[in-house]
Amino acid sequence: MNNRLEELLTNIKHLEQELLIEMQKKEKKYLYEIRNRKVLFQQEMKTRNKQFIKRIHHYLFDAAFLNILTAPVIWACLPPALLLDLMVSLYQRICFPVYGIPRVRRKNYIIFDRQYLSYLNLIEKINCCYCGYFNGLIDYILEIGARTEQYWCPIKHAHRAGTLHSRYDKFLDYGDGEGFRARLETVRSGFDDVEE
Repeated sequence: MNNRLEELLTNIKHLEQELLIEMQKKEKKYLYEIRNRKVLFQQEMKTRNKQFIKRIHHYLFDAAFLNILTAPVIWACLPPALLLDLMVSLYQRICFPVYGIPRVRRKNYIIFDRQYLSYLNLIEKINCCYCGYFNGLIDYILEIGARTEQYWCPIKHAHRAGTLHSRYDKFLDYGDGEGFRARLETVRSGFDDVEE
């Protein structure tokens, strides 16, 4: 990889660290801490936030009619998502050991923590769990796909991809046949930066 790309990737890593620091500042501001993946609010903040809860009957009365009408369509996506979750989880459990690819930790992607917010009513909490599950599932699948692609076809695209996944910087340059043949096995086994 050329020096400029390495420099940009290093800058991205530094920005991710800065983002983490800023997120940790929010923990202090909103009086919570995370212990064993559980969010614990100080009682003062729980009490303060409860005054912002919107009672379910007000929530439903204030909801746009079309939002209520389309809700079943959103929820109809859940069964295929659950099946996809099962299939990709089985896939990586069966295939990743064969290929020598570290498994993706599902709990790092599918996160349920919004139920600890005392300003959300039950419907909002359920909806937030759905969104956390669905978007986390997509990220989980993306990482499984990224690791699979690194093993089977680690070549950058000629066209700009919409989103670059976490493994893309390891890929070989498009059009570099010599580099592909010389470095394919190294790239295929290059998961030493991933903890399982």
